[in-house]
Amino acid sequence: NFTTIVHAIEEGRNIYNNIKKAVLFLLSCNLGEVVTILVSILLFWPIPLLPTQILWINLITDTLPAIALGVDPGDKDVMKQKPRNPKESFFAEGAWLRALIGGFLIGALTLIAFYFGLSEHGYSFGSSKIDNDALNYARTMAFVVLALSQLFYSISLRHSTKSMFKIGLLSNKYLIGAIIIGVILQFSVITIPFLSGAFNLINLSLNDWLLVIGFALIPLLINEA
Repeated sequence: NFTTIVHAIEEGRNIYNNIKKAVLFLLSCNLGEVVTILVSILLFWPIPLLPTQILWINLITDTLPAIALGVDPGDKDVMKQKPRNPKESFFAEGAWLRALIGGFLIGALTLIAFYFGLSEHGYSFGSSKIDNDALNYARTMAFVVLALSQLFYSISLRHSTKSMFKIGLLSNKYLIGAIIIGVILQFSVITIPFLSGAFNLINLSLNDWLLVIGFALIPLLINEA
């Protein structure tokens, strides 16, 4: 039945695209973490995140959202595209640029949030003998931005050219569920005392929660634009 061949090609294209989405997502997220830590080390700034905090972020961002992107329903117009050149790079059509922009944006916004946290307590990157509570507060702001920006950014990676509204914001329920679970876990680890103590985190004020959520949405909005 020749119809089977058509369906097989469509399924193969969607599988390839989903693998690409998951890889680009993981590259962008991990690049953001590398930028955050590397810039801080090279410029002799305080380290914005502790190792345990980075491990927690990887736990909630590198698992469920990446898996959800891997089972994305796929593009309905995928069969209208020309056949892909077998020699074409995995990062063709600007995929590498999107990963770089996303990673650097996530890293830069994490550092900006860290700076805001320090400045609220009268410190800057060059300050010596920063109070431990002030440092933990600033790290909490960086912690939230780094995690939430990665979760939100996953939505914009579902398609390279179509807006999330055009493909359907709720068409991948697994991804929406993964983001909701990630946000709940992130909120819990900061607000539940025994968890926040284990990760050296401090609950933020309402204004700072709004600030870090605003920062976390920027990579998604820029990529959508």
